[in-house]
Amino acid sequence: MSLDNFIPTVWGARLLYALQHNLVAAQPSVINRDYEGDIAQRGDTVKINGIGDVTVFDYTKNTDMPAPQALSDAQTELRISEQKAFNFAVDDVDRAQQVPKVMDAAMTRAAYALRNIADQFVLGHYTDISAGNFIGTDAGPKTDLGTAGKAYEYLVDLGSLLTDNDVPLEGRWAIVPPWFQGALLKDDRFVRSFLPEVSRQALLNGQVGEAAGFAILVSQNVPSTTSTTSFKITAGHPIAWTYAEQINAVEGYRPPLRFADAVKGLHLYGARVTRASALAVLFANRA
Repeated sequence: MSLDNFIPTVWGARLLYALQHNLVAAQPSVINRDYEGDIAQRGDTVKINGIGDVTVFDYTKNTDMPAPQALSDAQTELRISEQKAFNFAVDDVDRAQQVPKVMDAAMTRAAYALRNIADQFVLGHYTDISAGNFIGTDAGPKTDLGTAGKAYEYLVDLGSLLTDNDVPLEGRWAIVPPWFQGALLKDDRFVRSFLPEVSRQALLNGQVGEAAGFAILVSQNVPSTTSTTSFKITAGHPIAWTYAEQINAVEGYRPPLRFADAVKGLHLYGARVTRASALAVLFANRA
């Protein structure tokens, strides 16, 4: 690779594509991008405006209606709080011998690393969910996941919590760790939900099937306790939260003390739960 041919905007687009392709929790079908806007630097804030409920009343003909309702509003902020960077170099000697191309592989690995951190950040927002939408607790997780059918039944319970809160049925998802998927695979109700292999290209990143009205996505970034036995399995709808990101800069340069090509990049992002009632969490113990 010659630095004369290094085009930052092209590499920046490639990195962002690879990042989005690998996202699970932060992909657009799981968390909305409605307020992404333009992000320039860490600390930027996206204003999110909302309007309160409108009152409905009985109408009687030939009778004056009540005075117009004064609408209330509320404003929250999506703060671009995270800034993650990478910086690596490929020595000229290695570059001359690279088969396959080292730079392509390194950029792919950089995107993969950013994906893991972003997914962990998004899933960490389970702490903002309405208290009434928890099944179990951190101190008292459900421990009967090994019982036949219980994994599926807990998904049904999560769905009931969301339905009680008027969350749309279409577009629901649940992000589970691999061992929870293993419990589901022992249930015929989940196995029968598998789509034909030819249609799998339409599935979400990480999706392994459907169950209880949810698209089931598998991720190793599902939050766990320090003992790694109790997991917070999040289910919900994209209307519940929002995410904004940008690959702010990708630059190629020659380190002054080396014969090498180097690349550094900066990823900015932030997330916020805007409708806590549209998310639900199952505390489940792997043991």
